[in-house]
Amino acid sequence: MSKRPSDRGALLAAAVTVVLWASAFVAIRSAGHDFSPGALALGRLLPAVAVLALISLRQHAGWPPRAAWPGIAITGVLWFGVYMVALNWGEQRVDAGTAAMVVNIGPILIALLSGWLLGEGLPRPLILGITVSFAGVILVGIATSTGSHPSLAGVLLCLLAAVSYALAVVSQKPALRHAWALQVTTFGCAVGALACLPFSGQLVSQLTNAPLTATLSVVYLGVFPTAVAFTTWAYALSRTSASQMGATTYLVPALTVLMSWAILGQIPSWLALAGGVLCLAGVALSRGRPGSLVSTR
Repeated sequence: MSKRPSDRGALLAAAVTVVLWASAFVAIRSAGHDFSPGALALGRLLPAVAVLALISLRQHAGWPPRAAWPGIAITGVLWFGVYMVALNWGEQRVDAGTAAMVVNIGPILIALLSGWLLGEGLPRPLILGITVSFAGVILVGIATSTGSHPSLAGVLLCLLAAVSYALAVVSQKPALRHAWALQVTTFGCAVGALACLPFSGQLVSQLTNAPLTATLSVVYLGVFPTAVAFTTWAYALSRTSASQMGATTYLVPALTVLMSWAILGQIPSWLALAGGVLCLAGVALSRGRPGSLVSTR
């Protein structure tokens, strides 16, 4: 049976999201040398808001309905604000492997919270897929760990990022029943930018001293992994369950390994490759059937 056009659109949107989010880790590592966590978060949100505002005006998206605003506000503060600052800060205190292992608790929390708060339940294929994917993340994390003793503060910051991400996704899902994906993303970004305004002084100061490559990395983060990827995420989320979309993000560690190999020339170990394969297999299992993304509602 062929897929409906909406199914193909959701699959494409999810694919765009995970590819761009995987690329973000490379850019964050690069820009993090010249920008503090809060300045980096605000620096990527400002171009994101500008791009999304222009697209919204062109599409006549308008103001979101009142019923969507609680979810938009929570998503803006937690995902575009707390999550981004905590992740940037945590990645400066722990190695990439440790950060990946802690932050990827997020999809597990999404599955539990969406099953409880959104009534999505906990289907066996989803639980099996998440378990397999998280095992893959652990392998990738071990393979990319520097072996140094991780900072407790860094681990707690990454855990805060994971919890914020999970709560934001579960809050975003109801908002998408009342507003377009573009509206939810645009106004969520705007709320996040407002929450990060206390870091504006740091951003201005650091922009004057940062090399052009670091500044371009921040702009890239704002336009593509934020403006584009969060919109495609919201579009796909509006057409499937929060728990399934959360599980889909386990593709990000696998793609990050491949991108680091292709772009940075960092040859992955067999352990990292095995972890990436497990991540891919787990996402496939979580769908219940090959290629399944869109829920049957």
